[in-house]
Amino acid sequence: MPLPPKKSAWITRVAQPKALSPRSSSPSIRDLGEEEGLFDDLDGEAASQDAAGAQDGEDFIAGLTELLGEGKVSITDRDLEEASADKWFAKQLPDVVVFAESTDDVSKVLAYAYERGLPVTTRGAGYGYVGGCVPIQGGIVLSVARMNRILELRPEDGLAVVQPGVINGDLQRAAKERGWDYPPDPASLNECSLGGNIATNAGGPRCLKYGVTRQYVLGLEVVLAGGEILRTGSRTHKNKTGFDLLGLFVGSEGMLGCVTEATLRLLPFPPARASLSASFRTFRQAADAVQAVFKEGFLPSAVEIADSFTLQAAREHCGTAIVPAGRGHLLIDLDGQPASVKSEVKSLRELIAKRGALHLATAVGEEQCEVLWELRRKFSASLKATGLTKLNEDIVVPRGRLVDLVRFAERLRKEHGFPVACFGHAGDGNIHTNIMAANYDDPAVRARVEVALDQLFQQVLAWGGVITGEHGVGLAKKRWWNDATTETSRAVHARLKAALDPDGILNPGKFLDKATRAS
Repeated sequence: MPLPPKKSAWITRVAQPKALSPRSSSPSIRDLGEEEGLFDDLDGEAASQDAAGAQDGEDFIAGLTELLGEGKVSITDRDLEEASADKWFAKQLPDVVVFAESTDDVSKVLAYAYERGLPVTTRGAGYGYVGGCVPIQGGIVLSVARMNRILELRPEDGLAVVQPGVINGDLQRAAKERGWDYPPDPASLNECSLGGNIATNAGGPRCLKYGVTRQYVLGLEVVLAGGEILRTGSRTHKNKTGFDLLGLFVGSEGMLGCVTEATLRLLPFPPARASLSASFRTFRQAADAVQAVFKEGFLPSAVEIADSFTLQAAREHCGTAIVPAGRGHLLIDLDGQPASVKSEVKSLRELIAKRGALHLATAVGEEQCEVLWELRRKFSASLKATGLTKLNEDIVVPRGRLVDLVRFAERLRKEHGFPVACFGHAGDGNIHTNIMAANYDDPAVRARVEVALDQLFQQVLAWGGVITGEHGVGLAKKRWWNDATTETSRAVHARLKAALDPDGILNPGKFLDKATRAS
């Protein structure tokens, strides 16, 4: 269906991208990639700044209020500030925040915005780590936080139907009460929304056995740039009717449409769980133990690893009682039927003991397992407690490169003068690689960080890895987008973007801008 003709171009102050308002320890505008077009208009032309343009800006906000009602449209300082940033270091005030409460609201807003060429940035809970929902070109922030209902929970069909503002942990708890499970479990599961999880194809520790968000999306309702409502997928667990449009939208970072409803796959909740915590004299021993686990035929639900800097930070923050001695640590989870889990954890303990573990502890049952997981859940807070600025990169390397990654991190420390803490999902190679920078406000320090990140991403790509496994590209990784993709891949992205959002109004200023212009 062709998009309707536009009434007018967006020529108010919104179309002229505003300078970022730095947050605490935020990078400069140049550091964020101004020279690479981060603040360019999508059509490359400067917007008019005359009085008529400013008046149009006031008119469009009034028009939104008339369209949706005062309770759904806000220009209060508090709401604009709240909608200006996520958990990364960039910040930009929008011109207006719209709080959608239905698919019809979203459709009306996008149709209205398309007619006028208004930038629209969809926002869920705002717990992203790459600036993905920062409205870098101002305009409209379209919040779906009020669309937070679990519409259906049907164990007999193995599915749930949810609105995008539902918090991940809330769905998990609701499903568990019925004996079912929604496996994707990002660390911020009690704060992040499912719409945001879909936008970034979020993962978590249990991805090893259960997969990422994409594997759990059976159907979507998506509002396209012109306001059209697309329903794709189904309520069934198999479907080969046409192209895989679900895969197109999962991970699209809000640049192809706005998800307003999702049908998600549920699995039976495993009745038994066991955990094993092991520390080693070296990180290499811990990494070798990971390979031994798979070689012996185990498929844990999670395998987490941590390096010496992460462990030392945890000792200083949490105390030595919770952190065993050693320079490498493994935490392994098993789940399934009670008899098989008890047998597996016993065999696994024997295997790990033979690999030279300094300390071994096992637990069976949810409550006891969570005691062992307390350490893992405190790694991030422990690193922040060092007083250093924690720059979290969610790179992924082939599993056999875990030791190489930690060695490379040590080389970066020696060359640039700051530590690099590595911990995370050893089972799939998705290691959170945290540059820990002192005095990050100092431009010279930021410059060294940028050089270190260049080196890190170049090495990861050389190993056949990727620059992001969970968080997405957003603004934070925009400058490495070309390095991480081929010219043909970028051209395909650009064509898809142009087909679904020809004027680039959806989440503009992010990594597809240059590709869109090139097309």
